[in-house]
Amino acid sequence: MPIERKRLVQEMNPKVYAWDPDSFLSVGNGNLAYTVDCTGTQSQIAHTKGKTPLCTMSSWGLHNYPGKEEKHYDRLILKQYEHAGRTVGYMSDDTAQEALFHDLRVNPHRCNLAHIGLQASGPYDMKKMESITQELDLYSGVITSDFQVEDEPVQVLTLCHPRQDQLSFRLSSPLLKRGKLHLALLFPYPAHDITASDYTKPESHHSELVEYGDGRYCIKRTVDTMQYEVHILLSKHACLRQSATHEFMITASQEMLEVGVLFQHGQERQEVVDFNQALDACTLHWASFWQDGAFIDLSSSSDPRAQELQRRMILSRYLLAIQCSGNTPPPETGLTCNSWYGKFHLEMHLLHAAHFALYGQPHLLERSLSYYLDILPGAYERARSQGYQGGRWPKMTDPSGNDSPSAIGTLLCWQQPHPIFYGSLLRKTHPESALLSSWVPVVKATADFMVDYVIWDEKRKSYIIGPPVIPVQENHDPEKTVNPTFELSYWRWALSEAIDFMEQFKQPVDPKWKHVLDNLAPLPMRDGLYLAQENCPDTYTAYAYDHPSLLFSLGLLDGRDVDQKVMEHSLMNVMEKWQLNELWGWDFPLMAMTAARLGKPELALDLLLMDSPKNTYTANGHNAQRPKEDLPLYLPGNGALLLALALMAGGWEGSDTPYPGFPKDGWIVQAEGLKKFW
Repeated sequence: MPIERKRLVQEMNPKVYAWDPDSFLSVGNGNLAYTVDCTGTQSQIAHTKGKTPLCTMSSWGLHNYPGKEEKHYDRLILKQYEHAGRTVGYMSDDTAQEALFHDLRVNPHRCNLAHIGLQASGPYDMKKMESITQELDLYSGVITSDFQVEDEPVQVLTLCHPRQDQLSFRLSSPLLKRGKLHLALLFPYPAHDITASDYTKPESHHSELVEYGDGRYCIKRTVDTMQYEVHILLSKHACLRQSATHEFMITASQEMLEVGVLFQHGQERQEVVDFNQALDACTLHWASFWQDGAFIDLSSSSDPRAQELQRRMILSRYLLAIQCSGNTPPPETGLTCNSWYGKFHLEMHLLHAAHFALYGQPHLLERSLSYYLDILPGAYERARSQGYQGGRWPKMTDPSGNDSPSAIGTLLCWQQPHPIFYGSLLRKTHPESALLSSWVPVVKATADFMVDYVIWDEKRKSYIIGPPVIPVQENHDPEKTVNPTFELSYWRWALSEAIDFMEQFKQPVDPKWKHVLDNLAPLPMRDGLYLAQENCPDTYTAYAYDHPSLLFSLGLLDGRDVDQKVMEHSLMNVMEKWQLNELWGWDFPLMAMTAARLGKPELALDLLLMDSPKNTYTANGHNAQRPKEDLPLYLPGNGALLLALALMAGGWEGSDTPYPGFPKDGWIVQAEGLKKFW
C-alpha cells in the first residue's frame, strides 16, 4: 500500500520549547533562507561561539570591502611546482603577501541582508518569554510560534515564498494593539565572519525609506558597491517608520499584523504578495515536494535506531531543499551563516545536491548546474594559465568562478570530474533532462583537462596523477603525493563516462581520452590493502585520520577498477585503526556506501548512526561539526546521508535484492520513486 507520506513527514516536525541556538529553525526556497529563534523571528542579536547566529541570507547577497572589488590576482606571487617537466604556478603560499592573499580569500563574502525581529517596549521584556511552543510543519513549510510575554499571549506564523525571495509573517497578540510589541528591521554592515554582520559601522552604509501608500514601502540599501531593495507590504491598520539610521519599526493598532518582506537586487522586479497568497504558494509547494519526489519509510522497523534515521533523513531533505537548491552551489553552511566567508567549495557541491536526482527531483539539482556553463570561460583560462588544455574548475569560489588562494584548496583536484558525474547522473536517472544537450561543452572541457593533467611515466608505461596534488584526505604533502587512490579511480570512472556521454550525443571523442583511460596506473596497494596514495606505506598508522578516501572508489563510485576482497580488507582496517573521531560528517555515509556494496548492511547502518562528535544531528536536523571545527551545521553531512540512503534503499546496478543496503533483521523498508545508483 502507498506510504503515508504526510503522516511520516509531520511526525518529524521539529518542536522547540526554549531558547536554544542548537534548535534555531529556518525557512527558505534555495535562494533565500531566514533563521529564527523561538519567537519565529530574530528577536535578539545573539551569537555564542559554536552556535547558530540569526541571519537572513541569499544566494546573491555578496559584498566586497571598499577597494577590494577588483581582484588583483596579477599581483599575487605564485608558488612554482615541477609537474612532468613543466613549471606550474599555484596560489598556495602567502609568504610576504599575507594581506593580498587574505583579501582574495575574504572578498566577496556573504552578508546578512536584514535582522527582522520582534521587540517589546515599556515594562515588557522579550527575554522573559514563557510557555514557549514552536513547531515547523515540514509538510507546509510554516513555523508556528506560541509563547507568552509577561502573561500576554503571542503567536507568530513565519514562512518563505517558494518562487521569490519573500518572507511573510502573521503576528497575533493583544500587545500589538496596546503598542507594547512591534516588529523591527535592522540592517547591519556586512562582515566575513560566521555572523555575516557588523553593527558597529552605521556610517559605512545607507538605508533610504520610500513610502508608496496602501501599506507598501521600500527600503533602498546601499552598502559600498552593493545595492538591493527591501519591499514591504503591511496589512491594514499598520505602519512603518524609521526609528534609527538603520532601524525601522512596524507597529499595528489591531491585535493582528501581517507583513511581507521581499528582497530584490539587480533588474529583477517582483511584487510583494499578501500573507494569504504567500501561505497558499508555500503550502502547495511543500505538499508537492513531499508527494512528487521519492520517499523511504523505515517506520515499521523494530531496530530502535530506525526512528532516528528516519528523522535525520526527513529533516535533511527539508534542509537541503531550502539551503542547497538555488541558482549557485551553496556554501558548507548553506544560507544559514558564514563558513569560509560564505564562499562555496565545488568539491562539496556533489554532496550538497546530487541526491536530488536520485530522489526524483532533478530540477533542484539542475538549477545550480547552469553555473558551470556560466564560468566555463574562466575554467578555460585557468587551465591555459597553468599550461593545460581544457577547463579547470575552481575549488573555493563564488558566483564569479574565481578561485581563492589556499595552501590546500588550489592543489585539490577531486572537484574536476564532478561535472561528468552530474551529467552521467542525469543521463541515467532522468534522460529527458533538457540540460543534457547543453552539457556537451562542459564534459569536453572537463575531460580535456583531465587527460592533460595526468603524467606519462615511461618506466611503468602508464599515466599517473601528481605531484603536485593534495588528495581528498588533505593531510598529504602535495610534492610527495602520487596516485591518490580515490582520484585515480575517479579519473578512470569519469573518462569512461565522458566517452559514453559524448557518443550518446553523437559528438567526436578525442582519441587521447581512450588512450589515457586504457593506460591509467592501477590503484596503489600494499600487503593486500589499498593505500591513501602510492607514497604512503603508513596509511593505516601515521595517516589514519581525516577522510578515509581510499574507500570511496567503491561506494560513491561503482568500483569498476576495485578488487572487492582488497577493499573489504581495507574497510575493516579503517574501522580498526582509523581515528574515527577525526572523521567529518560526510565520511560516515560514504563509508556506509562502501560497506553496503560489499554486502555488509549491518556495518553500513552502524556507520550511518555511529556515535561520534561530527556525526551528531541536532534537534533541527543539522549535522554539527564539533568540537574541533566548531561549526553548528555542515550540510555536506546531510547530503551524503541522503546519497547513502538512496543507494541502500534503491540499490545499484548489479544489486538484485530489494533494499540491499539494509539488514534483514530489525529493518522493514518501503520505498517509492527512488532512482537506482550506478
